[in-house]
Amino acid sequence: MAKEIKSNNVQRKRKSISNTTKTTPKQKKSTPSTIKRVPRKRNNTIPNKIKNPQKEVKKNKFLRVFVAFISIVFTIFVLYIFESIQPKEKINIKYGGITQVIDGLKQQGYKVNIIDRYMLAILGTPRAGIIYFDKNETLSRISFLYKIANTKTKGIDSRITLIPGETLDIFFENVANQMNLNKEILMEEYTKQSSYKEAGIVSDTYFANTNMNEKKLVEFLLKPSEQKYDKLATKYFNKYDKEKWNKILTKASIIQKEAANKKEMPIISSVIDNRIAKNMRLQMDGTLNYGKYSHIAVTPERIKNDNTTFNTYKNYGLPDSPAGSVSMEAIDAAINPSKTDYLYFVKNKDGVHTFTKDFKSHRNAIEENKK
Repeated sequence: MAKEIKSNNVQRKRKSISNTTKTTPKQKKSTPSTIKRVPRKRNNTIPNKIKNPQKEVKKNKFLRVFVAFISIVFTIFVLYIFESIQPKEKINIKYGGITQVIDGLKQQGYKVNIIDRYMLAILGTPRAGIIYFDKNETLSRISFLYKIANTKTKGIDSRITLIPGETLDIFFENVANQMNLNKEILMEEYTKQSSYKEAGIVSDTYFANTNMNEKKLVEFLLKPSEQKYDKLATKYFNKYDKEKWNKILTKASIIQKEAANKKEMPIISSVIDNRIAKNMRLQMDGTLNYGKYSHIAVTPERIKNDNTTFNTYKNYGLPDSPAGSVSMEAIDAAINPSKTDYLYFVKNKDGVHTFTKDFKSHRNAIEENKK
C-alpha cells in the first residue's frame, strides 16, 4: 500500500509538471497560420549630406567680406555725392559733350572725375553757356551737378547777322570781335568745311551759342545753309550739283550787290544773261566789291590793276566764285530772270535803276541824272 501511494504521488507530480509545461507559452508551438506579419515601413527620406565645416566657414567669411566691401563703397559714395561744394558765382559750361563739360570744370578749378562724368550723364543734359550761382552759395556735390545738368544757361542767344551781299572777310571779322574768336581760324574752318569760296552761308540772322569755338560756329552756320541749297537745287534741277550751284551763287552775288531792291533782282538777272549771250563784258562794279574790298568804292585805278576774275571790266562771263553772300531772293532771281531786252542800267535820282536796251539810251539816262 505504501508503494502504491508513493507511486500515485509520483504520477500526480509528473502529471502536474506535465500540465504546467503545456500551459507555459514558451513551450506552446505556433502554426504558420496563426503568425501575423506586420509590413515594414520604408524610409523614403534621403539622409542629409554631411556638410563640410571648413567649406562653410570659407563661404561665410567671403559673404561677410563682400557685404563689408559693398557697405564701405556705398558709404564712400554717399559721402562723396553729399560733399559740400562752394561754386564760383559764374561757371562757363563748354560747348560739346559730357567729357568737354568735365574738362571745362577742371580748368575752372573744380575737382571732378569719372564719377561726376557718369552722374552728369544720368542727371540730365548740360547746355553750353553761363550758369550763375548765389554769392557764398554752398551745395552738395549731387545738387551742384544737377544744376549744371539741368539749368538753362545764359549767353546762348548771341545774335549774328550776315547782311546780304557782305563778304566773309568782313563778316568773320565782326563775328570774331563779337564772340571773342580768331578771324583767321574762322576763315580756315570755313575753307575746310564749305564747298564754296563765298556764299556758303546764307544771308540771315543766326542765334549762336557764345561758347562755340571757331570750328563749331562754322558748322552751325553752314549746316542750315547747305540744307536750304540742297532743297532749292532739288526743286529746280532735281539734284544738288555743287559745281552748277556755284555758278548760280556767283550770279546771285552780283544781283545782290547791284539791285536796289528785290523788285529789280529778276531784271538785273536778265541783263546779266543778255550781255553774256551777246558776248559782252558784264562791266559791273559790284563784282569788284569782293573780300576786303566789300565797302571800298571802285575806282578807275582798281579796274586797271585788278587781275582777278572778279574784274568784269576785263573778263568775259561770270567770275569763278561768288563775290559775297546772297539772300534766297537773289538765288531765286538768278534761276528765274525776267524776260527783257535790257543790256544797261544806271542808278537814277530816286535811288533805283533806269534800264535801257542800247548804249545811246544808256548815255541819255546818265546825262539825265546829271541835271
